[in-house]
Amino acid sequence: MSTIVPGAGLAMIEAEMARQHEDALVSFHGAGPMAARLAESIRRTGRLTLAAMGGSHWVNRAAAVLYRRLGIEVETEVVSELLITPQPDRERTVLLVSQSGNSGEIVAFLERPAGRQERFGLTLDAGSALGRGVPALVGVGGPEKAFAATRSLLVSHALHLAVLAALGLPPGRALAVLGAPARPDLGEALSALAACTSLILSGRAELQGVAESGALCVMELARLPALALEGGQLRHGPMEMLSPASGIVLLRAAGPSAGLAPGLVAACRAAGSPVVVFDLSGEADIADAVTIRLPREEGMAAIFAVLPALQSFLVTFAAGRVDHVGEPLRSTKVTTEL
Repeated sequence: MSTIVPGAGLAMIEAEMARQHEDALVSFHGAGPMAARLAESIRRTGRLTLAAMGGSHWVNRAAAVLYRRLGIEVETEVVSELLITPQPDRERTVLLVSQSGNSGEIVAFLERPAGRQERFGLTLDAGSALGRGVPALVGVGGPEKAFAATRSLLVSHALHLAVLAALGLPPGRALAVLGAPARPDLGEALSALAACTSLILSGRAELQGVAESGALCVMELARLPALALEGGQLRHGPMEMLSPASGIVLLRAAGPSAGLAPGLVAACRAAGSPVVVFDLSGEADIADAVTIRLPREEGMAAIFAVLPALQSFLVTFAAGRVDHVGEPLRSTKVTTEL
């Protein structure tokens, strides 16, 4: 159960968010040697598995798109599934991602023989089972203290960026976004979803993993049903659940997928669902939706631009719904039971 002092949940979340950009920048700049070692392993084995639990899995889902764009054969796996159905014993690089480094599934996975795997870690705690058990990228600032993941997500993405940079991805634009975060006005968007009793968050490509982490935030903090469906998947059946009580939060990056957003928004509005668009496309605002305008970005720069803004939006949304937000009733920060 929770160990958070009553009344401190929201303050702890806000404190983590306030320092996440600086911690992410310092983490990136300190990760070079280990990132180079990991990149060399990826090139040698030719396969990359990103494995995690909880919010770290959604970080991996976003980052995997960027590895794939560099020509890397990559897959994302939930560690609890790997414990039940292990991968074939082939040469591969496995990156275990866990902000605490001590979740039950991670510990159990590390206890199993590596076989032909080359294992690495990504964590915020160098002294954890993960930090001590394998060569690890370690984010600065220590483990996250607040219940819902905020700082740990941004720092984990920064560590992924270090690996991507070692593989050849230019990091400059993403680092510039980290150094000058956007702080858009969220008031109109919050009002648009005020009557909603469930949310669907949706993105495409690199922003779908961000949408998935956002849905987890809604469930943890607002205690409301929330789904995260890639734009195409939302079209294939789940549209039946839409109503004025089902709010849509759409993440729109620049690039080929930007042109798909207006049609999806129109279909959602036809069902009566209010729509909020976090728009990084550089395109015109979509009719009949509330737009949160952010700078035109794609790739990791888009992740860095939208993730903190989405966090602020969802934390504020939850604080308007739940007394003592950020104080879990049934969960702990680090899940040790399998």
